Amino acid sequence: MGSERRREREKEQRRSSILRAARREFFEKGFRAVTVDSIARRSELSKGAIYLYFKSKEEIYAQILLRDIDKFHEKAESVLDPSMSASDNLRRYAEVYTAFFISDRELFRIFMNFMIQHNPVNFTPNINDHIVRSTNQTVVVIEQILQMGIERGEFPRTLDIRVCRNALWGLLNGIIALHLFTGRENTREERVRTQVRGGLEVFIAGLRSV
Repeated sequence: MGSERRREREKEQRRSSILRAARREFFEKGFRAVTVDSIARRSELSKGAIYLYFKSKEEIYAQILLRDIDKFHEKAESVLDPSMSASDNLRRYAEVYTAFFISDRELFRIFMNFMIQHNPVNFTPNINDHIVRSTNQTVVVIEQILQMGIERGEFPRTLDIRVCRNALWGLLNGIIALHLFTGRENTREERVRTQVRGGLEVFIAGLRSV
């Protein structure tokens, strides 16, 4: 491996290490309580070293969101299976969505904080728009599934795809938020999955009767 390629790999490893440390800081303390100094301490780096890779705390926060949203989008794209019914595709999507955030509670809390508090960290308009666009991509699969259901006669043609998409997204996030940080740890995952499955069946039944 050439020296230039090795340096690039080392830089990427350092960036990833900083982002991992920052995720824990934001998860434990919330955005406003975290500082570049605290990220540096958790990363076991100097403050100056952090600034070699990121311009600000806001940029670090944005990169965490963008990287992890992109990871979920990759998973979501693999969900759609034309050989299955639209209802079963919705069930698959819900399973993937739930599993993703059960396995990464840090990201879920950071993600929800961003969605609930509009531009809470003074992102530049470009960064904020980038995150919003990336977030919207994560629910495009829901629209595709609903359209499939309409075209196949599984769901009525009067269905408002955007309203239903938002309703399903809200249902998933609401159930996960309600159970992911409360109750007994050893039953938490099953409670989330059970509630999501039950809520989704009610949602699907409603789609068919619209």
